[in-house]
Amino acid sequence: MNNPVLKPLVIKIGGAILEKESALSALLKVISQLKNKQVVLVHGGGCVVDEMLAQAGFTTKKKHGLRITPKDQIALISGALAGTVNKAIVATANSMNLAAVGLSLNDGDMISCTLSEQELGQVGVPQTNSSKLLDVLLKTNFLPIVSSIGALDNGDLVNVNADDAAVAICQLLNAELLLLTDVNGVKGANGEYLSSLNGAEAKNLIEQGIIAGGMTAKVNAALHAAQQLRRSIAVASWQSPEQITQLLDGNGIGTQIQPN
Repeated sequence: MNNPVLKPLVIKIGGAILEKESALSALLKVISQLKNKQVVLVHGGGCVVDEMLAQAGFTTKKKHGLRITPKDQIALISGALAGTVNKAIVATANSMNLAAVGLSLNDGDMISCTLSEQELGQVGVPQTNSSKLLDVLLKTNFLPIVSSIGALDNGDLVNVNADDAAVAICQLLNAELLLLTDVNGVKGANGEYLSSLNGAEAKNLIEQGIIAGGMTAKVNAALHAAQQLRRSIAVASWQSPEQITQLLDGNGIGTQIQPN
């Protein structure tokens, strides 16, 4: 199993970083410089999914910042995330001499999924299962790159919110977690970036509509992880990947989501 002193680092990426090759390369360069640090990348790719759905004549609908996934769209969505996006990230990483391996949540029986009760269609709720595959890959210096596509017990594919997927992988490895987003953190009532945020404060900001859309799902996922792991979770910008070394040195970056 993983050395408890040197916890692996799970980094979740998505959004614009996947559309900007230089930003992804900058992040991967920082990862390549993290000596003796095991890293797992978990990714979404909503921008690519939206584009492919539009090309196929589908419209994208969301509920509380979460994508609704009708059954007739899951093949296209899984192809976009576990195929196009995943393989593009793997190829970029390998071109930078990082030994990247592309995975989905159900590979190696890592994560099992149940169907969400939020009436989102083919959307899964992830639960930890087996760390065996990731343990082997990390021990042998591979960089696992995990798409947010999972499967139900009956084999049906499901789309999983990428923040929730990252939290599940983090719990599986008892890892540190960094949720990278397009902004420098979570904003407060006056538009300022918050250095710290707890559950009660987050609930208040969500009720006021200050935290809204995709950030709601991100904050809720981070709060869940903070509660489960009993430590703070960082929500920060992908535009300053060099901050990762500050985080690993014990310094706060972005917004630190605190357990209650």
